[in-house]
Amino acid sequence: NTHKFYMGILATGMLLCILTGGNIDLSVGSVVCFVGAIGAVLMVNMKMNMWLAILIMFVIGTLIGAFQGFWIAYVRIPPFIVTLAGMLAFRGLSNVVLQGMTVSIKDCTTFVNLFGGGADCYIPDFFGNGPINLTCVFAGVIAAVIFAVLQLKNRADKVKKGYEAPSMGSTIGKIVVIAAVILAFSYRLAQHKGIPSVLIWVLIVIMVYGYITSNTTVGRYFYAVGGNEKATKLSGINTNKVYFLAYMNMGFLAALAGMVTIARMTSAQPTYGQNYEMDAIGSCFIGGASAYGGTGTVPGVIVGAVLMGVINLGMSLMGVDQNMQKVVKGLVLLAAVIFDVVSKRGGKLIAKN
Repeated sequence: NTHKFYMGILATGMLLCILTGGNIDLSVGSVVCFVGAIGAVLMVNMKMNMWLAILIMFVIGTLIGAFQGFWIAYVRIPPFIVTLAGMLAFRGLSNVVLQGMTVSIKDCTTFVNLFGGGADCYIPDFFGNGPINLTCVFAGVIAAVIFAVLQLKNRADKVKKGYEAPSMGSTIGKIVVIAAVILAFSYRLAQHKGIPSVLIWVLIVIMVYGYITSNTTVGRYFYAVGGNEKATKLSGINTNKVYFLAYMNMGFLAALAGMVTIARMTSAQPTYGQNYEMDAIGSCFIGGASAYGGTGTVPGVIVGAVLMGVINLGMSLMGVDQNMQKVVKGLVLLAAVIFDVVSKRGGKLIAKN
């Protein structure tokens, strides 16, 4: 199920939309399919240069995001309506571009290898060729340790500055659960063929957007708008621009996810991208993003994406029926949002009038 790495890329973009006030983008799955379809047609049917095709795919994805962002940010049409329209329109356009057919890109080997497709696109095991990929296990252990250190450092910084900080017990509990998920995920990959090279794209996205959201002024604007839009406006920040950037960026990352998807599948089909938006939204809320906006981190969302992947994998291995898998995923998502809402009310389940 390594093609599911699109989830981490899309969830990172979705986080920025959710941060602005719990807004979502329902069109990402259709945009992934549409951009992938255009790329396949350009490279295979029109024999276009690969780099030019990649550039066009990024430009189209970004323009779609900018188009939707304009209606949301400046005309103030609700994001749900704009992106629902996009979801329907770009699914239809994908069918038009592909004429209802599958376009194989198996012969575009450079493109497939660049975006982590193909059977041999795995990072080699530097510790030999045993039944378990030790490089993958080692990487998982390092990732778990880094996560633990960052969580403890974050809590210590809050305590030192006199901010409200979670208890040591809840911090350790969080570290144990998430470290276990990371280790289980890396062990599962190690049993297969190791670390897929597509993971490098996901790591680049995590590092770039993790830095932007936590260390730059623009990144803090997303949190500010979601926290209190009126106060943000009064402080001189152009909130319309923040909404516009969130959706334009979502289009850009949907284009990247489209490239990863067609490379993994070595083809473009009109059905690709179905339910991708649901996986991305679910990853955000399970990873700690708030339904009201203003709260959530890139590492948290990636952990949410991994958790979704582990739930999918676990149920598949247990032979759970596909329809029941959807029921379980729906309940997990609802539970995550209920937990977020109730904890914000100080533990009260029923809202007062």
